[in-house]
Amino acid sequence: MLPYDDMETVTISPKFQVVIPRKVRESMGLRSGEKAKVFSFRNRIEIVPSRDIRVLRGYLKGIDTSFVREGDRV
Repeated sequence: MLPYDDMETVTISPKFQVVIPRKVRESMGLRSGEKAKVFSFRNRIEIVPSRDIRVLRGYLKGIDTSFVREGDRV
């Protein structure tokens, strides 16, 4: 499967507006009125939801932080 196989297509309106498809909104948990950052990156447009940092609390709980260090690292 190519990475672009599951991409959604949107249409840019005359006012340069787009509608985020339902499948994407639901998978990202987006709500009406929520803020997002928009920027261009490597010839594409990125839309990143602006979320409160408190939402991330406990995100990494239970992660395995053990690893083998190289001999010259302390």
